[in-house]
Amino acid sequence: MTDAIEQPPIKKGLSGTALRVATVVPLIPIILWMMFAGPDWLWPSFVLVAIAVGGYELMAMKVPSSRGLRAWGSVTSVLFGYTILFLDDAAALYGVVLLIILGSMAWSLLQEDPLHNASVRVGWLLGTPIYVGGTLSAVALVRNFDPTGAWVLLTMVLAWGSDTSAYFVGRKYGKTKLAPRISPKKTLEGSAGGLAASVVGAMIMSFFLPGLTALDAIALGVLAGAAGQAGDLMMSVLKRSSGVKDSGGILPGHGGILDRVDALAFTAPATWAYGHFIAGI
Repeated sequence: MTDAIEQPPIKKGLSGTALRVATVVPLIPIILWMMFAGPDWLWPSFVLVAIAVGGYELMAMKVPSSRGLRAWGSVTSVLFGYTILFLDDAAALYGVVLLIILGSMAWSLLQEDPLHNASVRVGWLLGTPIYVGGTLSAVALVRNFDPTGAWVLLTMVLAWGSDTSAYFVGRKYGKTKLAPRISPKKTLEGSAGGLAASVVGAMIMSFFLPGLTALDAIALGVLAGAAGQAGDLMMSVLKRSSGVKDSGGILPGHGGILDRVDALAFTAPATWAYGHFIAGI
């Protein structure tokens, strides 16, 4: 009788939660330093890197047949964001928009894909720079509000505090589906819990932000919290319609950049608009 062959031990990887934590924790001090103490050019540059990856991910989801189109979506998203952040010139912004339109037309005419795909291709060639570059640029713009970096932290609290609270409240108390066709697990109870968390987070942050009154904090918490939840649902629509679970795989345990900033991409413009036009920061 022959001896059984001894099998090598199976190596177990990190659990999902442990992998997510291990991915994020080393980045936290670096991100906080860039937000609060880094040179003025560094945080916008970091945001542009995120925009480049996000633009590539979105085009990979919606127009997966061409690497060239993915690259074009990434480049135009960065170009649009760069113009907003660094040039502050209406003529330059209009020039970039014209370049995006003309380039998208050229790409569309040169593609050999079936004609029935053309409308989707054109739509995302034009829409990706706005959806990714236009929204995420606000994450850099809010750093310009005094005190430096604090409004970026506020934006993150509003986005991720709402997201986390909505998850746990919905898991424990959720009964009424919010948007079953888009995201079957999301509930109205969870959404309400997320909005409440946004208001509480804004109220706490208002103690450190002289320009943000208690009334402003409540209004901003509701506005930005709702915007963040809309952004989350929007990304769910895009992923479901593309047949993918994650927008990418650059962040182990988290998916892609767009998976992590889907709410932030909408919370940041809402926060910037409120701070600039209403609070007068």
